[in-house]
Amino acid sequence: MSSQKMLDRIRHDKRIWAHRVLTKHDQNPFFRVMRSVNAPIVDVEGQQRIMLGSNNYMGLADHPLVVEGARTALDKYGATVTGSRLLNGTIDLHMELEAELADWHGTEAAIVFTTGYQANLGAISALVGVGDTVVVDSGAHASIYDACRLSRANIRAFRHNQVDKLEEKLSRSEGAILVVVDGLYSMHGDLPPLVEIAALCEKYDAALMVDEAHSVAVMGPQLTGVAEMFGIADDVDVRMGCFSKGLGSSGGFVAGSTDIVDAMRCHARTFMFTTAGVPAALGAAQAAIRLARSSEGQERSRRVLGNARYLHDGLAAAGVDVGTESNTPLPDGTEMISAIVPVNIRDDLKAMNIWKEVYDQGIFVSYATFPAVAQGAAMLRVCLQADHTTEQLDRTIDVISKVIAGHGLLRQAEPVSVSV
Repeated sequence: MSSQKMLDRIRHDKRIWAHRVLTKHDQNPFFRVMRSVNAPIVDVEGQQRIMLGSNNYMGLADHPLVVEGARTALDKYGATVTGSRLLNGTIDLHMELEAELADWHGTEAAIVFTTGYQANLGAISALVGVGDTVVVDSGAHASIYDACRLSRANIRAFRHNQVDKLEEKLSRSEGAILVVVDGLYSMHGDLPPLVEIAALCEKYDAALMVDEAHSVAVMGPQLTGVAEMFGIADDVDVRMGCFSKGLGSSGGFVAGSTDIVDAMRCHARTFMFTTAGVPAALGAAQAAIRLARSSEGQERSRRVLGNARYLHDGLAAAGVDVGTESNTPLPDGTEMISAIVPVNIRDDLKAMNIWKEVYDQGIFVSYATFPAVAQGAAMLRVCLQADHTTEQLDRTIDVISKVIAGHGLLRQAEPVSVSV
């Protein structure tokens, strides 16, 4: 590298320095190497560990039907399409998949992107631009904020899940207005007050986009996500989702009206100027969607949410802080425990040390710190799968609670009854 200024900047970057030091001393919670299939037990760097850091919520990543779907597409179309959808990259499998997504979501159309990240970038930047306004929840995913910047629209962030703050921003917005929220927030696993948000969008003539990346295939009567679960799917203009989480494949999509989807076909740069997803991923996604729409999909959804409730209640009973202050209750007033259970530590160094102790005892969870969460909100992110066993969850509760107790961070145990 010829630029000394650039080299100096890299060498004095605190995050890069921390990454190198932590890696050298085997303390880095990131970039750990998986050596087996994504399942409840994974070989991580030579040791079998209970996998509680994966987004494989429905357990479809290694499901025989999903693997067969990938294999069939690979045999028919080869390893890659070698081009963008705009040119030679559209195959009939794309058309079948988009038609099935639209039918599943009850929308006029759908469009498939190579990744979920690109779906958000492409969708938002295709729909708003200079002179318009994007109003976005402060807890929204990084891809949403990057998309807002790419669009060059005015960006107005409102405090996480605070409807009154959203209305303040809407009342001062200009041009075409797009409100963007997550259906399920990926760090704390909490839900937005979506009914109230949709009502405000109607009041201020704003379009509503919901990122269902972590809720599609897991929540809702037909498992299309949180908008459906709250009964307002028809009030959401843009429904984004991923194949790479509950659906056990790779890629992203948007479902909506023909106008919305055509705007993306013609203006979404992340759709127009990138090679289309590999056929195997499309075949796996199609098989996973069909499975999600079956009775087995419903049964897997019940299992993963039951596992989440079991782990959440077990940790809470042991005095572990698994609280989510902003979680929105369901329409019937009950609390939804999603497949993402937060273990709040708050102190960065303590959270990292706790992560390593838990990891060394054979349990893989995710460590989250700023900017993935707010400053001073470091946590362990625990993700459940449909195929986790009660024995695995009991082992996890025991290890996490004892490690946290060793750091003096247990709260008074909550009087909850543990149930599947």
